[in-house]
Amino acid sequence: MSAPSKRERNRRARRRGILDAALAVFAAEGYAGASMEAIARAAGVSKPTLYLYFDTKEQLFIAVMEAKRDEMLDALTLPGAGGMVETLHRFAWQYADTVLRPDMLSLARLVIAEAQRQPEIGRSYQAAGPDRLLDGMMGWLEAQRQAGQLVFDDAELAAQDLWGLILSAPRTTALHRPDAIPDRAEVARYVENGLAVFLKAYAAAPADALERLKRLRCGTTPGGRR
Repeated sequence: MSAPSKRERNRRARRRGILDAALAVFAAEGYAGASMEAIARAAGVSKPTLYLYFDTKEQLFIAVMEAKRDEMLDALTLPGAGGMVETLHRFAWQYADTVLRPDMLSLARLVIAEAQRQPEIGRSYQAAGPDRLLDGMMGWLEAQRQAGQLVFDDAELAAQDLWGLILSAPRTTALHRPDAIPDRAEVARYVENGLAVFLKAYAAAPADALERLKRLRCGTTPGGRR
């Protein structure tokens, strides 16, 4: 595959910049309060340029959610060192690092607040983010089941258990209390315990899986974080 041209690299970089700016504006103003003009200004582009990339605010909002979803799924789908346990460990930390970001928490709070008055906002958020992430998790878990690494009857329930176990409690607290975002030690406490419980329940060889997880705990978290 040939390398992208300079023009294509610039286009991709500008699109990433627009998505980052849009996330910041959506997180600060909510979906209803955000305007394409404000997003263009934050991105440092003109409104006509913004509309070259995204036809509507809804399309842009969905693209923001899809980008964050894809970042989390990359931990499952891109080649990496180790096997199933190591991949789960990378995914758990990528998930934690994404959903506990202050801007992602702010966006989730604002979507929840607006969804009662504008249900389509909640539907777009759910469909582009959590639902698609769940689909990706289910596909990966099913592949592990077929490879003999995991044992379960229902991939959806297994995926729901996974993300509920690794971060549900601290994220819920952080959503309700912006001053109570957990530090890395507290996140690690939930992530590592959640993975251990998941592997005890679903690993085909739980003793081996837990030993591999223990070795990961004794090292560093993904990205070199202790």
